[in-house]
Order: sequence, then C-alpha cells, then structure tokens
Amino acid sequence: MNPKVDFYFNKEQKWQQEIRKLRTIILDCGLVEELKWGCPCYTFKGSNIVLIHVFKEYCALLIFKGALLNDSNGILIQQTENVQAARQIRFTDISQIVELEPVLKAYIFEAVEVEKAGLKVELKKTKEFNIPDEFQDKLDTMPALQTAFNALTPGRQRGYLLHFSAPKQSKTRESRIEKCIPQILNGKGLDD
Repeated sequence: MNPKVDFYFNKEQKWQQEIRKLRTIILDCGLVEELKWGCPCYTFKGSNIVLIHVFKEYCALLIFKGALLNDSNGILIQQTENVQAARQIRFTDISQIVELEPVLKAYIFEAVEVEKAGLKVELKKTKEFNIPDEFQDKLDTMPALQTAFNALTPGRQRGYLLHFSAPKQSKTRESRIEKCIPQILNGKGLDD
C-alpha cells in the first residue's frame, strides 16, 4: 500500500467498502500502487495496468488495455464509443466484488501478461474520424484554419472532431466550430 494513496480510501464517499476490497484484490496480484489522475493506479514495471475510480451510480475497475483481454465472463464495458483501449468492470455492491474476486484476479493477471507481451491496442487514426460537414466547409473556405488545424497534434485534432461531431443539430455544431476557430488558429487544443 502506498501512503500517498491512502487519502482516496479514507475520504467519505459512497463506495468506500467496495473500493477498499478492490484495493486488496489488486495488491494481492503484486502490482505497484501509485496515484495518477487523482485515483489509485496500479502498475507493473512502470506500465499502467488498472485503475480504481468512482462515479455517482457505480465504482469501477478500469483495465487500461481491456480491449485486448479475452472477456470470457462478459463483464468488460466500453465506457463510451470513443474509448478505444480501456474497459471497465462496474460494481454497485460489495457482494458483486466478493463473488467476482477470482475472476477479477484472472483478468488482472491477463492484463499483466498483455503488458509483458508488449501488445498494443490498434488505435483509430485521426484521419479515420468523421469530419462534420460544417467543419469541412470552414476548412475549405478558410485556408488559414486548414493550416492551423493540420499543425495541431493528432490528439488535439481528435478532441476537436469529437467535440464538433457530438451535437445532433447542425446549428449547435456550427456554434461550437465558431467558438473554437480562434483557439485552433492560435494552435491551442480544446482544453488548452
């Protein structure tokens, strides 16, 4: 146990009993406990394997390369359609964790083996993401915007494309694009 992480398990929150049990299970698998992104993260030789995090409706064990696991028990959940590698196992009660303990350990050990083997998730390339028509129109009519967008890192480009594609209404997409044009022209990402 890493004392820097203790605060996460000692603060008053809804899922205390459940996340403490997850911590015990994960540490039994021989992983190193660290604090990353404000959450308990467990590593093997410096590589992230699993993370514990809490939400309003559930707590979860996130497996960083979960997409590469053989999910024979059908318990891995893709958080959103845009999450490519990580998968969650969600819990709403301590009894679920206790019941699944041997399965959870098996999944964690498999995740370590995936890391040892050096396997990588084949990530979708930025050019494979949909460019909304409204944004394509702006790129076509504003060469400076096209140049600035192409100069952004692939991750920043993806962030914008996902942000622009999310709304169902064209008017909302256009509004988002207009608000972001100055940022793109300044070489900034969506959250910079």
